[in-house]
Amino acid sequence: MRRLLLLTMAVSLSVSVLLRAADDLVLSRFGDYLDSLRSQAGIPGLAATLVRPGFANWETAFGRQDLERAIAARPDTPFELDGTSQLLTAGRILRCAEDGRLSLDDAIGQFPPPSPGDAENVDLSATIRQLLSHTSAGPDGLTFSYRPERLKPLAWVIAACTNSTFRAATVDLLQRFAMFDSVPGLDVLTATTPADGFDAATMSNFAALLDRLAKPYAIDLHGGSTPSQYSAVSLTPASGLISTVRDVARFDASLRKGVLLTAQTLADAWTPPLDRNGQRLPHGLGWFVQSYNGERIVWQFGVSDNASSSMIITIPGRGLTLMLLANSQGLARPFPLAAGDILVSPFARLFLSVFVR
Repeated sequence: MRRLLLLTMAVSLSVSVLLRAADDLVLSRFGDYLDSLRSQAGIPGLAATLVRPGFANWETAFGRQDLERAIAARPDTPFELDGTSQLLTAGRILRCAEDGRLSLDDAIGQFPPPSPGDAENVDLSATIRQLLSHTSAGPDGLTFSYRPERLKPLAWVIAACTNSTFRAATVDLLQRFAMFDSVPGLDVLTATTPADGFDAATMSNFAALLDRLAKPYAIDLHGGSTPSQYSAVSLTPASGLISTVRDVARFDASLRKGVLLTAQTLADAWTPPLDRNGQRLPHGLGWFVQSYNGERIVWQFGVSDNASSSMIITIPGRGLTLMLLANSQGLARPFPLAAGDILVSPFARLFLSVFVR
């Protein structure tokens, strides 16, 4: 019996070693292909994290966050999130709805803007649900149009729900999930007000993080790089948040574990509305949603012209999430992602072909 036990233990150990070796090989090859795509897309620096159930997060970085100073990109390098900022906005609002502080079918006009001028060119009859899903109601039913700038009034919604400023509510969420390497806007050191309530230590941390922010680059047709400027300076519901792939992974963990939202709320958010023909539209509440090989894929992207780009892809059925942050537009701008098909991205096709077979 003792000999059989020892043999069983030895076989189990051998299988475990073989599985780890195979896993390391897959990740190594995936990383090589990812780096190759980075070079082809004209991305100076790229950080990546892959979250998988039962494994430690795989994280890596390629290229440089600052070409002129030859500073390598790292998993803790801060990047602009651009449009993927709306995932935190959606999470915060959905939690407010869970707590009964608002209804997703409330019209934006029910929430006062900071000043009357902020309501100019805003459709005050649009509902929170319509803004989060990038839809509009018309005589022919719901229609989809991806316009992140339309999310601006959601800052008023969050401020009303939390009884704080939008920036302070965002920082509260960041601190709740230990996202301490994130910054609520490039202008945080100059535009913060006493109402935000940040202490000296918090402001000092923001300043240190901004010193490490990945430098943005414009890439010409021949692959040449030129230092550029970020266009998203202030924090908005759809842009301006600065973070790292490690911090974004912490936000992903809060969703997986049901800390931020219940499983039912998340399932509802990941179920897009129907058009007049009964067909699913491309976007749920904060996330794009589509199918691949029978699997549901939820994802979001962000891009700032000639500066930065980001992509987050989750496969709920497998517990997988890939996060990519870059300091050029190469992750997103060459591809028509706003139409709602992640498969136009070679980065997404690589991920799906390796991990969703």
